[in-house]
Amino acid sequence: MNPNRRYQDNNWLPEGLAWPFNVKLLAQTDISEGPPTGGTLGRGRKVLYVQRICLLKLDKAEDLLSFLGIRLTVAKSKPIDMDMHKESEANDKFIVKYRQQYYDLSNFMHKHPGGINTLKGLSSGDMTARFLKAPPHSDAAMYLMREYKIDPEDSRKRRSSHNGDIQESNGELRQRPRETEDKNNNQVDESMEHLVDWSKAMLPQIANITDCYDEWVHKPVDRPLRLFGPWYLEMCTKTPWWLVPLFWIPVIVKCGWEELYSCWHDRNQLAVFAGYFLFGVLLWSFLEYTLHRWVFHVKLSSNSGKWICTFHFMIHGLHHKVPFDPMRLVFPPLPGAVLAAIIYTPLSFILLHPRVVLSGALAGYLCYDMMHYYLHYGNPSLGAFVHMKRYHHHHHFSHQTLGYGISSPLWDVVFKTRIHLRKLRYQLRWS
Repeated sequence: MNPNRRYQDNNWLPEGLAWPFNVKLLAQTDISEGPPTGGTLGRGRKVLYVQRICLLKLDKAEDLLSFLGIRLTVAKSKPIDMDMHKESEANDKFIVKYRQQYYDLSNFMHKHPGGINTLKGLSSGDMTARFLKAPPHSDAAMYLMREYKIDPEDSRKRRSSHNGDIQESNGELRQRPRETEDKNNNQVDESMEHLVDWSKAMLPQIANITDCYDEWVHKPVDRPLRLFGPWYLEMCTKTPWWLVPLFWIPVIVKCGWEELYSCWHDRNQLAVFAGYFLFGVLLWSFLEYTLHRWVFHVKLSSNSGKWICTFHFMIHGLHHKVPFDPMRLVFPPLPGAVLAAIIYTPLSFILLHPRVVLSGALAGYLCYDMMHYYLHYGNPSLGAFVHMKRYHHHHHFSHQTLGYGISSPLWDVVFKTRIHLRKLRYQLRWS
């Protein structure tokens, strides 16, 4: 048997066996105490190699190892180290240390506004020095960071011995200090999440925190949010992104098709149609800005009524409180249809070709909603979209009274609410 042969299919295996990995056998070896030292399985696959061999029925494993010329010295009665699978899972954890405290960023990496590549090389390490050299993080960002804090004991359990523990100078983990003051260069107040019960419906609780609602709602968290108690109401508040184009594209086509068909062979009429359609798109961009700035971000105070705070949380506040909720990033179609009807009715008496304008405005809205979802969960590579994603993240975490334009910064420029972003030295990635 050629020891340098690379097997890429199952034709050479004994009957009843299958092998999912490419194996390059370099020498006979002993695997009683760990992964083979004479073979190469590719990065990160040694543990899985031993585990897969050992999970086979022993007689088949012996046949396979014998066929490969590898001696099996594990006793039949010796249990296989099933903790290897747990260690393999633990290797996927992204745990970092910052200021004597530990954070599990495994579920946050692809959400990180600064990109996943800025966290490169920090797993199981101390990120304090790099963090302090980076551009200052906002108070909202530092507040969000609390969501991922873990106890040192948890971090020890989650990390595999293959990567090593995050250690102090004496080689041992210290207990997290009991002090609650954040030692970063940004001063952050204490958590306000004790004001509400996250295990219960949130909307009825807003009336109890009106004194500090505006401050609380702009401190983001990353956790599940239940808006209503009854399941049938809660279901209506969650919308998958694909439902929006599925609902609105037929409506857009229906609104504009009749006039488009009638002017198809007349260039002048076709130009008029295109002009009114584009006017509808521009009208939407203006509505997007005005609604976002003066309705969704209406200035609230401690004297604001409970109904105003509750309504604000329902239409937009929840998005700033839980910005990573994928089911609440697009507007539900039915409330959207009601809002469109309210806006369209008076305009239909003023504008010429109101249905064409409506189709253009709805097309602009559809682009806005899809872009909004993409800016939160997409991985743009085009420079313009990278800029828009950074722009929107700055609106969420740094400049919540600026940057109201999402699909376009046009009206931010007009009304002087534009966010000026610093130039990057490298391309950000989110996956």
